[in-house]
Amino acid sequence: MTIALIALALMLALTFMRVPIAFAMGVVGFFGLWYVRGLGPSMASATTVVYESGFQYTLSVVPLFILMGNFVTRAGMSKELYRAAYAFVGHLRGGLAMATVIACGGFGAICGSSIATAATMTPVAYPSMRDHGYSDALSSGAITAGGTLGILIPPSTIMVIYGIMTETSIGKLFAAGFLPGLVAIALLCLAVRYITWRDPKAGPPAERATWRERFYAIRDVWAVAALFVIVMGGIYGGIFTATEGAGVGAFGAFCFALGRRTLSVRALLLVLLDSARTTAMLFMILVGALVFANFLNYTSMPADLKAFVERYEISPIAVIVAICTIYVVLGSVMEELSLVLLTVPVFFPLVVHLGFDPVWFGIIIVIVVQIGLISPPVGMNMFVVKSMLPGVATSTIFRGVLPFVVAEIVLLGIIIAFPAISLIVPSLMKL
Repeated sequence: MTIALIALALMLALTFMRVPIAFAMGVVGFFGLWYVRGLGPSMASATTVVYESGFQYTLSVVPLFILMGNFVTRAGMSKELYRAAYAFVGHLRGGLAMATVIACGGFGAICGSSIATAATMTPVAYPSMRDHGYSDALSSGAITAGGTLGILIPPSTIMVIYGIMTETSIGKLFAAGFLPGLVAIALLCLAVRYITWRDPKAGPPAERATWRERFYAIRDVWAVAALFVIVMGGIYGGIFTATEGAGVGAFGAFCFALGRRTLSVRALLLVLLDSARTTAMLFMILVGALVFANFLNYTSMPADLKAFVERYEISPIAVIVAICTIYVVLGSVMEELSLVLLTVPVFFPLVVHLGFDPVWFGIIIVIVVQIGLISPPVGMNMFVVKSMLPGVATSTIFRGVLPFVVAEIVLLGIIIAFPAISLIVPSLMKL
């Protein structure tokens, strides 16, 4: 246990010294295992992790969903989603902010990345809210928080990584995220209503759309709906696996982008290069995390945590609350994917030992990551939005996102109190 804690402290120290998280975890894990087991086992473990990560069939789902998201972004489907949501709720006070949240949810259903969702929706939604007199705090806060729906509503890169690390069905995780995603959209919209109730001038209502305009707006989102139904319907119905679904989704998004004439040869090369760059980054972090996890498995840390809980007869729910608190605190100062890869090997054996469903815990992980994405000081989504809105002060974005952080915390409490919300859909699917 002492060795594991020292290793964690060293890894965090290297991270704060601006050593890339992949190298920090990999180096500490390698030398830690060398100290515990010897040089031979440490080298064998590292080479095995690198080889298996590069050739594992299940991991091919990661670049395929990344490629799918990039094709979707290139096809410009976000604009149709925003127009459809705008047509139905734009006339309400704060309606454009609600439309942004709803559109982010729809885009997340075919993207799988929180950062990509926030980056894509910023140039689509912010100009409209600015032109209608919305405050910068509400506008930037709605986009920042709405972007987090990209990892809760399936497909989700975080769910894929969690499923691979814990050997949990990725299809079940995708199914489990559906209802919590709808609850999250509702809570974020309630946060908008609260903001405009406190300050009506922050989000004045826009002009009401006619039913004819609403019909045409819905008709324009058929491509998004079709892609979601094909990919998620096939996975939920047991027609194909998550990896096969990712391949189908990437090909479908490619066809839509090609059909809309938004995919020139140069644009295709840029999409492929960006997808390869993102995939390489994720795989580097994953390899480093697996090397570190192998080291932790040779220490007594997982067993000591179980013994501690049993010795003091701590309530299982109290353990979950404590774990979530740790995630929220670390998420405010640490990059989210690295946080998941670092902590899941420590907490997952304890959670399973206490009898909790791995699928339910996976959704809890995603929600706490969502909170981390919009929590000051290093919430990744906030800095993505800030980079695209240089005229908006960072303090304004921080202030605007706080009500949405509260909404996400309420969502976390609901899913902890009512696990059935995340488990009922997987129980009905052929997975």
